[in-house]
Amino acid sequence: MMPTMALRMRFVENERRAHQGRRGMRVLIRILLVVVVGVGLLIVSAMYRPVETSEILWPLVERLAIDEFVGISTDGEIQPGLFSIAPTGRSTEPVREAADNLLATLSPEQREDVQFAVDDDEWRRWANIHISSRQGVSFAEMTAVQKEAVWALLAAGMSQKGVTLARDITRLEEHLAELMDDHYQYGEHRYWITIMGQPSLIEPWGWQFEGHHLIVNFFVLGDQVVMTPTFMGSEPVRAESGKYQGTEVLQAEQALGLALIRGLSESQRAEAVLSAEKPGNNNYGELFSDNVVVPIEGLALADLAGERRRLAEQLIRVYVDNIRPEHAEVRMAEVLEHWDSTHFAWIGATDDAGAFYYRIQSPVILIEFDHQKSVALEGPDRPTR
Repeated sequence: MMPTMALRMRFVENERRAHQGRRGMRVLIRILLVVVVGVGLLIVSAMYRPVETSEILWPLVERLAIDEFVGISTDGEIQPGLFSIAPTGRSTEPVREAADNLLATLSPEQREDVQFAVDDDEWRRWANIHISSRQGVSFAEMTAVQKEAVWALLAAGMSQKGVTLARDITRLEEHLAELMDDHYQYGEHRYWITIMGQPSLIEPWGWQFEGHHLIVNFFVLGDQVVMTPTFMGSEPVRAESGKYQGTEVLQAEQALGLALIRGLSESQRAEAVLSAEKPGNNNYGELFSDNVVVPIEGLALADLAGERRRLAEQLIRVYVDNIRPEHAEVRMAEVLEHWDSTHFAWIGATDDAGAFYYRIQSPVILIEFDHQKSVALEGPDRPTR
């Protein structure tokens, strides 16, 4: 009697465990089905409603991609003592005044959306691609007066050349919308402004202007300014038709790069050119690249003299001069102080039609120019101009 009862109880226990196992398996299958269906719906949504989908997924992408800030380096180790906090004698009052003027044009709700703490991670959340979740207030939400106040803020910190370049990039974004017949994902209205901290002549603060192909970060401390990271690009680089026909960007950066590589001696060119082939994109600096490690490669600019040295300085100045002239002088002095540690690297063609990449790198500056593959527009599976 007792053995039979024990066997029966063991049988019941085994059945109970088996039932729990089957139940657990059914729950797991349901979870897997939900995940599969969810991923499928997100893929379909991304194809047909990419902007809304990005608003759902992008915070997760940011959480995974943004780690503790270290900074750009050549080996993962940061070189101390490169930058100091010291008066420059160049006023930042126009920038503060323009920021206050912009804030005065905004509604209370817009001001709440546009302002962040000076040490907020918003500084690091910029994205040069068109699909991302933006912060702040966009041109699409602004009146004509508010838009002009934004451009006035950029003009207070940037040179006329720099503001013109920024405006032309937004115009070419509008041209891209025309070519794609898609003013939902693209267009000159899809640019955002944020202000970090309270505009001040003493306390640290700054602003960020961002959208597809155009990122400007502008930090102010007293009379010192830093306009980095900055990303300026376009697809296409010229408008052959449409509302902004004739608009063209980044031609000086392209021409001066070619002039420098062509002006080098044969031995210098051999040091500068890392590869004559360019099958893909080569840039290091883009979204989520605050801690990127960029190796020192190419030709040491300390080896240049005369006209070649002048060409190298002119090429750097075309980028530095996007900031107001008085601040560009300060920035260029920093670059020249580290001239003996500055390198020039090249990948790709040196003729009048081929695609190329170049990089100018020192402890205090990183400049990259990169012809890339088409993304929105149809094109060959290789970088083009």
